[in-house]
Amino acid sequence: MNFEEMIEAMSPDIYESLKRAVELGKWPNGVKLTQEQREQSLRAVIAYEHKRNMSEEQRVGYIDRSRKDGSKHGSDPLQPDILKILNG
Repeated sequence: MNFEEMIEAMSPDIYESLKRAVELGKWPNGVKLTQEQREQSLRAVIAYEHKRNMSEEQRVGYIDRSRKDGSKHGSDPLQPDILKILNG
C-alpha cells in the first residue's frame, strides 16, 4: 500500500489517533514517537485533511485570529490598536 492509498483508506478514528500522537509525541500506548514517525504522522494528518476538504478551522495548525468581538486582527490596518498600561 502506498501513501495515497493509505490516506484514502484512513478512518476518522485513525486520523484522530495520529493527530493526538503528533500533539503528545507518543502513541496511545505511551511509547514515544521517533522524529521520523512524528514527521510521517503529521504528513499523513495534513494529507487526510486536504483529501477530505476540511475547513481551515478544522485543520492542524489553525490559529484563530479573531478578537472577542468577532472582528479579525488586522482587518483595518489604518485603525491602531489601543495599548492599555496598567500599574500593578
